[in-house]
Amino acid sequence: MKALWLEDQTLSLRDVPRPAKPGEALIRVRLSGICGTDLELARGYYPYTGIPGHEFVGEVVEAPDKAWIGQRVVGEINAVCGGCEECQNGRPTHCEKRTVLGIVERDGAHAEYLSLPVANLHCVPDSVPDEAAVFTEPLAAALEIQQQVHVQPTDRVLLIGAGRLGQLIAQTLALIGCDLRVAARHPHQKQLLESRKIRLITEDEIQPRRWDVVVEATGSSSGFDLARRAVRPRGVLVLKSTYRGEMTVNWSPFVVDEITIVGSRCGPFAPALRLLERGEVGPTLLIAKRYPLGKAVKAMGEAQKPGMLKILLEP
Repeated sequence: MKALWLEDQTLSLRDVPRPAKPGEALIRVRLSGICGTDLELARGYYPYTGIPGHEFVGEVVEAPDKAWIGQRVVGEINAVCGGCEECQNGRPTHCEKRTVLGIVERDGAHAEYLSLPVANLHCVPDSVPDEAAVFTEPLAAALEIQQQVHVQPTDRVLLIGAGRLGQLIAQTLALIGCDLRVAARHPHQKQLLESRKIRLITEDEIQPRRWDVVVEATGSSSGFDLARRAVRPRGVLVLKSTYRGEMTVNWSPFVVDEITIVGSRCGPFAPALRLLERGEVGPTLLIAKRYPLGKAVKAMGEAQKPGMLKILLEP
């Protein structure tokens, strides 16, 4: 099969064998989405060799349970053991032996086929098109914030960053009815937010020490510093992006102001699919370009341009 291959921070298109993992489902990829994590892997954020990509929608072509064959599915990216302490205590995304689709010791979605345990799969409702379903994984990641923080309708919430994930975070937070403001940098990002009636704020307008919840989604030291200054005493700072390299941070203000810091990544798929089915979020507005898999290397280069939103690959 054709696949995008990453090795030593170099991308290439290769012919590789179809994945054949005993007891797992074989899925023909219909669409995959290029994520910021894919770009960071290509820059050497984590020593990964293999097929990147973890956002996808596909069709099951082989499975231990024949009832799955022909089903259109999306899939949770962590393949877990089920027996370690983390799994047994309800924290499977932190499984000590996990592999992660397109990220850790498991080939990913930028290919014609991928393999996942059946337990990871979720059927896509017939009314949800592929172009929306491919956003299930990042939409679930956005919803994880509400799982962890329980944002209240009366909260003042600041979101810093309106890129691929930030746009989905903004849409899901807006559903709560909280007093939400989003700091966006690029004109097209601002236009998308305004089309959803989501209010913008400039960096100069951000009042320090006033926000109940601050979500940092830029993955930059400047974004982190802005978030740190914005959160109120005993407020919550949610870190939704990883940070390349190391940052020098003065932790004293976090102690003095008793700030709660929450790291946040993978989230619940079922609620994400329900939002898509009901049309309560509009992820397809984020699609900037669509490339055939054969042009995946070019697509990855395009995705690295500042402010670029979602690029899809089609095998």
